[in-house]
Amino acid sequence: MLIIDAVMETYDAVGFVRWPVAAPSEDRLLVLSGEMSLRQVGTAMAVLTSGYEGDREALGTCACAETVARHLEHLLSLDLATAPGGIRLKDTTTGTVIAPGCCFGLENWRDWYDLSNGDEPWLGHGTVAHVEHDGPLVRVWPDTEASASRPIELPMAELPALLQIVHDDLKGFLALAEQWVHGYAPALAPDVIAKLREDLYGGAREK
Repeated sequence: MLIIDAVMETYDAVGFVRWPVAAPSEDRLLVLSGEMSLRQVGTAMAVLTSGYEGDREALGTCACAETVARHLEHLLSLDLATAPGGIRLKDTTTGTVIAPGCCFGLENWRDWYDLSNGDEPWLGHGTVAHVEHDGPLVRVWPDTEASASRPIELPMAELPALLQIVHDDLKGFLALAEQWVHGYAPALAPDVIAKLREDLYGGAREK
């Protein structure tokens, strides 16, 4: 059985104290979906706004409206909201797991649609050696030592349904993120969610 997840790397949330965040998982990957806790949503928002430093002394560790608003205003000022991570594939039969490669961002998850055109999308450094097209199958290798590993065999016929899962999970995350932003800075919620929908979720693909 193939399992597909939209995941975000959470290294940028380590030591974050501006608002409550979840304890990191062992692999530092956070699965985004509509089933997240508020602390997990807080972790995701900490990563998405990690470029904002602000006045550390003035903001301190207060999880207050002013603190959150300044982080969110920084997010809105970006040309593109980015998040380290991407798509994680698991084959429960073989135990093979393919995590997003280094320098691949969750905002690029739609590149996986290129497989349907016979293309080989770039999936990041370090964890994915290559993608092989073999008729109705795509083989995704988990590392550069292909002879010592087993690929995940992805039937092309299942690709649209699998990517729809990612689409729906990100939609669920955005619904929770909207609740989270409303709790701190309701005036910014419409703009923040619109930006995340466009940059991460893919507003152009929304049905």
